[in-house]
Amino acid sequence: MSFTHIQQRRLSDEIVERLETMILEGALQAGERLPAERKLADQFGVSRPSLREAVQKMVAKGLIVSRQGGGNYVSKEVGATFSDPLLALLAKRTGAQKDLLEFRHTLEGACAYYAAQRATPADYERLDLAFEQLEACYENTTQDCRIEEGLADARFHLAIAEASHNVVLLHTIRGLFDLLRGNVVTNIGGMYSQRSETRTMLIEQHRALYQAIKSGQAEQARELSNRHIEYVCKVLAEVDEEESRLQRSKRRRII
Repeated sequence: MSFTHIQQRRLSDEIVERLETMILEGALQAGERLPAERKLADQFGVSRPSLREAVQKMVAKGLIVSRQGGGNYVSKEVGATFSDPLLALLAKRTGAQKDLLEFRHTLEGACAYYAAQRATPADYERLDLAFEQLEACYENTTQDCRIEEGLADARFHLAIAEASHNVVLLHTIRGLFDLLRGNVVTNIGGMYSQRSETRTMLIEQHRALYQAIKSGQAEQARELSNRHIEYVCKVLAEVDEEESRLQRSKRRRII
């Protein structure tokens, strides 16, 4: 019987594995600058040459971009679930808004379910902050703050995705962040003019979802998330029908 030598892993490979895990779990985000070499080596408890070797391996994999004299950054491609040109096409296509809502129905329901099961105290802190910011937007009735509201809404759902501890769900939500934010801004513009109670309904729906996740009620969290999207779809369908009636009326006047 013959035995082969056991290969000892290089320290740089251990560092690479740690950095890759941090990227997957969202601790390091696309475009984020890594701490200075000396500081990062101290944090990991490794030598600077070993860290430098690990960074070079990450650069070769396309996960880190090294800028001469400017430090090391997580590649922006890490967050590109969808390409920028495709996102631009989706944002302009009218029917894509409905498709995105259907996609959100499945995706955000799953995020809410797992967040209720898996959220940690640190996740609760981020979720608390995100909900407070969203609530503040809803309470600001003195001016039209749809842009801020869209951003706060998207950040709230991103916080839920982070709390799900599912890296595929998290990176999908992150990759679609700008599209989700734009979807919210577009939706509320029509919804608020269609139904006077919409603003109240949306904050109540988000509050109920937030509380279900905080209390660990997974099935209820998923159901509440689904109901929220279904409500948005229903109101937007009314908006589309109203617009169709107006267009028909205009055509009749021309004839």
